[in-house]
Amino acid sequence: MDEQKRDKFLDIFQELPDGSLSPKVQVEINGVTFSPGIVFQKGVAFGGVDFSLYKYFDIATIHQQNGVLKIVGFYKGT
Repeated sequence: MDEQKRDKFLDIFQELPDGSLSPKVQVEINGVTFSPGIVFQKGVAFGGVDFSLYKYFDIATIHQQNGVLKIVGFYKGT
């Protein structure tokens, strides 16, 4: 089984000039997979999560063997 790690938000997501977010790598959250190029706007939930609410939090992840980064939670504060 893959072990859980703690990653920095900006290592996984890039903040675009308009304040939206886009994953830098393929990520999975709540069973939904998103690839780089997908844009998350503030106030819109993807996989049940509004990522803008967790901007700059550390992220609990599992680096899966298939290359997908599974997000399993967020650390409150950094």
